Amino acid sequence: MRVETLGDGTPEVAIVGGIHGDEPCGVIAIEALLESDLSVERPIKLIVANERALDRDVRYIDEDLNRAFPGSPEADTHEGRLAHELLSEIRGCEILSLHSTQSHPEPFALVEELDGYARSVCPYLSVEALVETAGYSGGRLISYPNVVELECGHQGSRAAAEHAERLSREFLVAVGVLSGDTEPPRHHPLSVFRLDQRIPKPAAEQYEVFAENFERIPEGERFAAADGEPLVAEYPFYPILLSAYGYRNVFGYAGSLVGRLDGEQPSQSSVDDPMRTNRGSR
Repeated sequence: MRVETLGDGTPEVAIVGGIHGDEPCGVIAIEALLESDLSVERPIKLIVANERALDRDVRYIDEDLNRAFPGSPEADTHEGRLAHELLSEIRGCEILSLHSTQSHPEPFALVEELDGYARSVCPYLSVEALVETAGYSGGRLISYPNVVELECGHQGSRAAAEHAERLSREFLVAVGVLSGDTEPPRHHPLSVFRLDQRIPKPAAEQYEVFAENFERIPEGERFAAADGEPLVAEYPFYPILLSAYGYRNVFGYAGSLVGRLDGEQPSQSSVDDPMRTNRGSR
């Protein structure tokens, strides 16, 4: 793990990249920030987490670091020990964790719940959506206080790296590390979604998805296929982190639109029951 500190005093803000070794956008953003000779008003830590996995261009060495928290110094796995070390390093900090995904090209934010910290930071980030993950945060860094996780774009893309740097700067302005425009970079409310349940992925050789993340799928619509056999929504839902090959055992998550960050509640037709799926034609 590499830790760089900017500013005088004990840092209370941290940006973490490289939790997954096959997601370089956060590391590229951190390098760009270090090369920028930032004038910081609060001290900050910039952390590259899983250097061994990054060097090998693999997601992890022994286990997924973002499922290994809190870890232990006596853990049998590299990531188990690293999780403990990373938590010790960022304890007491306001944290931005940078990731990328196979599911969606535009940035979106994830928090465990829409608490005061999320409400104070997320409006200043130029993201498409905000997702509450409560119930699906076990073992993840996001399960700890004052953590915002960003999916910055498609894994390995130049755009994801550019988004990661821009969003890092926006975060640093939001938490008072950098001076800058204090107006939110949006002209519309930020939609808030909630993960309701995983969408299982049947055993197959080939997978497809036909839906766009964060766009409502009505009851009866085909949204994915396994070896050509369609999966059909039994209830309306919003797909989140939906992709053909992003996860081994699930397509992603079925979610609900639960509100907007300006406090406006969505219409009842937009608040969806948990989704169930059927394999078969429809």
